[in-house]
Amino acid sequence: MSDLSPRSGGPPSRRGREQRAYRLVIAGSTAAAVAVVGFVLAVVGVVGFGLPLIALVVAVVCGLIVQRTLAR
Repeated sequence: MSDLSPRSGGPPSRRGREQRAYRLVIAGSTAAAVAVVGFVLAVVGVVGFGLPLIALVVAVVCGLIVQRTLAR
């Protein structure tokens, strides 16, 4: 069964872009905070460098997508 809501196929509305950018900023900020705390804990020797590195990549990707979203 297909989706019952109609799709226009056009670009998202201003409100939709605003909500997407907000969610990406929240996700990117959280990932950046996890990366910073994780790197500090990794330097001390509590955790490995894997999780902070992945969190840093997620934060950078979110930042790039936010830039692309706001450039429209």
